[in-house]
Amino acid sequence: MKLEVLEKDKVYHIYNRGINSEVIFNSDENKLYFLKLYSKYLGKKADTFAYCLMDNHFHFIIRIINENEITQALSNLFNAYAKAFNKQNNRTGSLFEKHFKRIKIENEIYLTNLIQYVHLNPKHHLDFDYKRFQFSSYQSLISDKPTKLIREEVIQLFDSKENFIYCHDFKNEILSEKQMLE
Repeated sequence: MKLEVLEKDKVYHIYNRGINSEVIFNSDENKLYFLKLYSKYLGKKADTFAYCLMDNHFHFIIRIINENEITQALSNLFNAYAKAFNKQNNRTGSLFEKHFKRIKIENEIYLTNLIQYVHLNPKHHLDFDYKRFQFSSYQSLISDKPTKLIREEVIQLFDSKENFIYCHDFKNEILSEKQMLE
């Protein structure tokens, strides 16, 4: 399978999971370290719209700033994290499934729905309160604290912070009702 080349100024959903769906983050410290590496390797190569780190997978929505360096930067991030995780856990071999997945985001409606999907991951997978989940960008986006996320652009996609919150709450209600019916 030929992987899609990441293009400058395009927005992508980047995601992957542990090999055989195994845990890739077994502590909060692991997640914090992954985010630190993410900032180190991708901070100047991609704009970040949203992210979520779950125990066995992750999601990032990014816009490519420098297409010549982004694939190597992502590779460096994943390799650095895998080496540290393997050393910490006395394990060897691959941590992630082969090749991170990437989907080019072609329109704004899909992008806003994807941002909500990424933020609601803790609710969908673990029945955690997505609003309080520490390892997603939701809190940073509604906060007034400094962030490396492109907060203003994300909020503008939803017209306002109030509508951003409302849309997430509404989609959460739909998910909750759907889960009750199953």
